[in-house]
Amino acid sequence: MKFSFGRSLSRAFRAQKKIGKLIEQALKAPRSKPKRTSSTPRPGKPVLVETAVFGSNPGRLIMKSFVPTRLPKKPALVVLLHGCHQAADSLDVATGFSTLAKERGFVLLYPEQRRSNNSQGCFNWFRPSAVARDRGEVFSIKQMIEHACEHHRVDRSRVFVAGLSAGGAMTGALVANYPNLFAGAAIIAGMPFGSARDGMSALRAMKTGALPPPGGWGRPVAERSPEAKSWPAITVWQGMDDRIVNPVNALACVAQWLEVRGIDESRGRVEDKPWGRLQSWKVKGELNVALYSVSNMGHGVPVKKPPSSISGRSLDPFVVQAEIAAPVELMRLWGLSRLRA
Repeated sequence: MKFSFGRSLSRAFRAQKKIGKLIEQALKAPRSKPKRTSSTPRPGKPVLVETAVFGSNPGRLIMKSFVPTRLPKKPALVVLLHGCHQAADSLDVATGFSTLAKERGFVLLYPEQRRSNNSQGCFNWFRPSAVARDRGEVFSIKQMIEHACEHHRVDRSRVFVAGLSAGGAMTGALVANYPNLFAGAAIIAGMPFGSARDGMSALRAMKTGALPPPGGWGRPVAERSPEAKSWPAITVWQGMDDRIVNPVNALACVAQWLEVRGIDESRGRVEDKPWGRLQSWKVKGELNVALYSVSNMGHGVPVKKPPSSISGRSLDPFVVQAEIAAPVELMRLWGLSRLRA
């Protein structure tokens, strides 16, 4: 048994020595004769650039932007607000807004939430202190807009804002506080302004539908900006299969802005589309409020084909494939046409 064990051990040592030599040769081989292989693509430079100082920033938000090299003398500004569990960069890649900015010559602004403000990365649209005029997060975003307008000679008559989910709710808060700042706004799977006062009431309203406050949905906006004489055109977007924000909240958003403008809901026009249903309310030929109800779509920004995808699926779970592309439709609604060659 002893001699057998000794021979087995000796064979094991010899085998180990041979394996060691083979490993050594394998490690030396690439040095003596490098083999050409396809190089792994390096990640490109981030498209969005962060601006560290843009004002007092009471909401402690992050400012990111994209400024194309080719711009008209007085470009438009598009402000985009992400949803929970999103970031500005992922939303931009998935929606292709920076590509649209290059093609159409506008400045792109992405306010971004910090996890230290909200653990889910949501804008705090439900906190009264965050959405009060000249306070909190809405004031931080206003300061970003002012900074962008001053540094890039933005045409102040062409400032547009759009947001998804919590960003959609914050879009409504921005318009309620600063109606003269915007020429157009899009609330995508968002909530009406004044529909919650804390996190628990926000979750309840998102799930079952927000209840109108005393005096109707128009009252919170009218009380915030009683001196306002004009309002930007508002489009509301909603996936009819949304399980995160109940689609009845889209109807509440529409009711809010119709009441603010004094428009009778019965005056709207209903059109069946391949992608769902469009309801629009115009006054003197100009669009005031519209509701895009997208069939077979859950929670997210609808796009026809994600610019960056794997097997046709967006890299951002809240940018979803549909029969209509919200980014392209907003370009049309806002009059942001392609630059001439």
